[in-house]
Amino acid sequence: MATQAATFARPTTPSSAGVLLPAFTLWWREIVRFYRQPGRVIGVLASPLVFWIVLGSGFGTSFRSTGGDQQHYLDYFYPGTLILIVLFTSIFTMMSVIEDRKEGFLLSVLVAPVPRTAIVLGKVLGGTTLSAVQGLIFLVFAPFAGVHLQPVQVLLVAVVVFLVSFSLTALGFAIAWPMDSSQAFHGIVNLFLIPLWLLSGALFQLDSASGWIRAIMRLNPLTYGVKALRLLLYPSQDHSFELKSAMATLVLFSLVMFALAVLMANRRTTRPAA
Repeated sequence: MATQAATFARPTTPSSAGVLLPAFTLWWREIVRFYRQPGRVIGVLASPLVFWIVLGSGFGTSFRSTGGDQQHYLDYFYPGTLILIVLFTSIFTMMSVIEDRKEGFLLSVLVAPVPRTAIVLGKVLGGTTLSAVQGLIFLVFAPFAGVHLQPVQVLLVAVVVFLVSFSLTALGFAIAWPMDSSQAFHGIVNLFLIPLWLLSGALFQLDSASGWIRAIMRLNPLTYGVKALRLLLYPSQDHSFELKSAMATLVLFSLVMFALAVLMANRRTTRPAA
């Protein structure tokens, strides 16, 4: 009888809910949450569009790309603007991590029998979906940049945009996870991520940069995202090896950033904001 009583008194350990269902739930929450705020949708698309038109028209034909062709700056700047849309959406959707902490939602998720990998995957895939979709929407302006895409090109561009979105969203998660204020998050973004975009080849070519800037640009993973998009949008000759190497770099960057996000989620127990 004592043995039976001990057996019935033993607390049961809640079984894990798995990875896919919690990840899907958090992914769907990110989608619904974003599109309930139409101001964010308009701002993410409109700001880079205005930036592209004003800066591209300002430089105009004064820009000369290497190789002898006289490419208009609107055309050259188009891939960089697409990456800028992806960057803004990917990073700032991860502000929801800070908002969820303040509202107490994240704490309730952490005490549930859900692996933290599922939390990271759901949040990152949510931000990735939003940024990739809005980046691909920007393709409607491609004809104005002299781009006429074939179905295969659209598919490859979508793959590149997804990889860039996934890596940047995972990076945004890793930055936002230990933070308790959106002001600190904005400070990191302005200090680190905007220069990351500026030195990606979006504004000027790697070959025309000075020596130390060129070295930084070669180490910058976003450089390979801009390069892959430029090779796909403006194919002039066989650059298959360069395209494959750029996409391989993006895959590696995505895996490293996701691993970093999972590491950050497992190292720190989130506490409610004061």
